[in-house]
Amino acid sequence: MAKTVRFHEYGGPEVLRVEDVPVGEPGPGEALVRIEAVGLNRAEALFRGGVYIEQARSFPARLGAEAAGVIESLGEGVTGFRAGQAVSVIPTFSMNDYGVYAERAVVPVAALIARPETLDAVEGSAVWMPYLTAYGALAQVGGIRPGDTAVITAASSSVGLAAIQIANRLGAIPIATTRTQVKKDALLKAGAAQVIVTDKEDIAAKVLECTDGRGAEFAFDAVAGPGVTDLASAVAPDGTLFLYGALSGQPTPYPGFDLGMPALNMRTFLVHETTRNPERLRVAAAFIGSGLRDGTFTPTIDRVFALDDIADAHRHMEQGAQFGKLVATVH
Repeated sequence: MAKTVRFHEYGGPEVLRVEDVPVGEPGPGEALVRIEAVGLNRAEALFRGGVYIEQARSFPARLGAEAAGVIESLGEGVTGFRAGQAVSVIPTFSMNDYGVYAERAVVPVAALIARPETLDAVEGSAVWMPYLTAYGALAQVGGIRPGDTAVITAASSSVGLAAIQIANRLGAIPIATTRTQVKKDALLKAGAAQVIVTDKEDIAAKVLECTDGRGAEFAFDAVAGPGVTDLASAVAPDGTLFLYGALSGQPTPYPGFDLGMPALNMRTFLVHETTRNPERLRVAAAFIGSGLRDGTFTPTIDRVFALDDIADAHRHMEQGAQFGKLVATVH
């Protein structure tokens, strides 16, 4: 038996329950991991609320796709890992099939990355989803180059902060956006070349000013909704607007016609595009691992909760006031 977070119906954080649940043994291609820390992601709040890109197949349902821990045992035919090895679990799977909000969890071996000795469990649970999302979109799909400009919305999120660091490492220019003045100085300290405070500044006008009228080669957006029209007007001809989240909760228009049919590329991006492609994952993990070793990449942890306080952690996440990653530790 292992302490495991489940929910028996859709709803707010109050539906989360910490229960003793049988773990089972790992099957072929699987590993049993003793979880030390869990990285929290907005996707889990959406899944819990019944508004994610997939629905729970049945109740009770589990949660969690990102964690750090130690391998306890391996299923049949597994190579490349060993019992006792420190690992991170990365999002490769559906939460209908596996969940890591738990003391111990069976996960697919394809979701494991050896944890560098320089990372403790909290950091090891906070790195991979943000950096793989940002690198997968901007570098692997977008092909960002030195001198390119990337506008990063919701920049104080873990993915936004990772995108700032990745853009800088690749010689690009990260322009961060934030709703209020409160986080501006912290974003500049985090490496943003410019910060646009959207409550009082026009995003398109400011981006054009920062780029000598050219616009940004990339916009990396977690918000979606009606604001994509203003964001798209800040994108340079032949530039790309990536949508990797929908924090606004509102319908998202296609802005191309309203803007006079500019040469705009607009596409969604999901981290699974990288994590479920072995070659893309190999390249991305090597790049991110290099940045972790030389100190270029450092995960920002906003707050650490205990797994028993997971409902409070979700409430904090939904308030949207955090700067960086929320983590739950398992004691």
